[in-house]
Amino acid sequence: MSSVYAVFNAKTAELLSHHQVEIQQKFPKEGWVEQDPKEILKSVHECVERTCEKLQQLNIDITNIKAIGVSNQRETTVVWDKTTGEPLYNAIVWLDLRTQSTVERLLKRIPGNNKSFFKFRTGLPLSTYFSAVKLRWLLDNVEEIRQAVDDGRAMFGTIDSWLIWCLTGGKNGGVHCTDVTNASRTMLFNIHSLDWDPELCQFFDIPMEILPKVRSSSEIYGLMVCLFVCKSGALTGVPISGCLGDQSAALVGQMCFQDGQSVFSDHGLLTTIAYKLGRDKPVCYALEGSVAIAGAVVRWLRDNLGIVKTSQEVEKLAAEAGTSYGCYFVPAFSGLYAPYWEPSARGIICGLTQFTNKNHIAFAALEAVCFQTREILDAMNKDCGIPLSQLQVDGGMTNNKVLMQLQSDILCIPVVKPSMPETTALGAAMAAGAAEGVGIWSLNPGDLTAVTCERFEPQINPEESEYRYARWKKAVMKSMGWETSEAPSNGDTSIFCSLPLGFFIMSSMIMLIGAKYVSG
Repeated sequence: MSSVYAVFNAKTAELLSHHQVEIQQKFPKEGWVEQDPKEILKSVHECVERTCEKLQQLNIDITNIKAIGVSNQRETTVVWDKTTGEPLYNAIVWLDLRTQSTVERLLKRIPGNNKSFFKFRTGLPLSTYFSAVKLRWLLDNVEEIRQAVDDGRAMFGTIDSWLIWCLTGGKNGGVHCTDVTNASRTMLFNIHSLDWDPELCQFFDIPMEILPKVRSSSEIYGLMVCLFVCKSGALTGVPISGCLGDQSAALVGQMCFQDGQSVFSDHGLLTTIAYKLGRDKPVCYALEGSVAIAGAVVRWLRDNLGIVKTSQEVEKLAAEAGTSYGCYFVPAFSGLYAPYWEPSARGIICGLTQFTNKNHIAFAALEAVCFQTREILDAMNKDCGIPLSQLQVDGGMTNNKVLMQLQSDILCIPVVKPSMPETTALGAAMAAGAAEGVGIWSLNPGDLTAVTCERFEPQINPEESEYRYARWKKAVMKSMGWETSEAPSNGDTSIFCSLPLGFFIMSSMIMLIGAKYVSG
């Protein structure tokens, strides 16, 4: 697990430099995934210090830094003591499965055990994925948190809330807030009224006084009061003015600024808030398909099976194979998310023969990422009735050209990759720089810098693509029904997730402080 920063040119959006610091993730039981909130904060401090040093090497004065933005894993849940500034428990990560019994207990209180009962208000099905059930688990199982709530000392938030509170003073007047994109992933937020929903809070039995104030994604929330000192000076008093969940930040980074309406999916997708770029700006909505395990499958081959020493080797093995030879890999390590929402599923590799080797498994792992993407896009096409003409992609996995070509082949449409793949970082930077009172980045379409792209065109015929996709769907069906909440479990689980943490905007440069978490 590591904390990452990158330096951008604000005028051209060019990625100039990047750096990372290793941090840990915890797997206390099978299906449990935790992070230490203090370690996350420490990694931000360290990244800022190293960044200041690198900026000095580039002859850039850190007093030119004009604003700070934050992007984060949206559902990861933290509760802390506002009087001491200490977390009351480790952060429960979005992939964590410990709350399955909580979900089942809550379902019994819903007419017809309907997981979608609150979907009109929240856009979300009842699932282990979202923050409300994680918070309910913490209140049910952690005495320190129950006591802090009773004493009026507890604060809840996703990682953005924790960081902003700490960076703006913590127990000495820190700002307790979140933005609409993060709030919309809690199951406590009404995506129409744009506020916490009293009836939802009552259903989950969550005291509303511990919730952060909900703000737009682009406005000044408070000033940085944490002091970062390096040879070139100290960083303090800079406004924190951008806050977006990671997927929403990627939307902004991809410059998806056409207004979206609130559409409710009949095919397993989520209705979520895309962004609200200013206090007086309209809210934009998005349909989202969430896949639990994508890039993690590559790291699983490396860290758990040991068939490669580096993630880059998977691309080489897959290229040598050129086919999975009938092998299909469903990486349902944490169940299946969209479009199935099936927590009982577990990972399987099927279609093995004596001819199958590690090259074929590597190929099947990359195909699994592409098949999951196709399932999401098929659902979107059914909900919207507008077939996708091309797929815009971003993130670290887009450096894998075999994967990009496979994705185009399986979708039967072009895949377009920006030359700067970390668009999540770029999006949070844009939101912070565009905030009222900062105003160093224009989001007007005519002012946006054109992004250079690499394009991948389909190279197989549609019939072959459909055959492989049908076989994948057959494998998915076989992965379901493996687990129940009553089944005993022990041991550890290994999961990968990504968490960009913060973005520092200067008059001519952008600096990203972020994190990518890899189990080890």
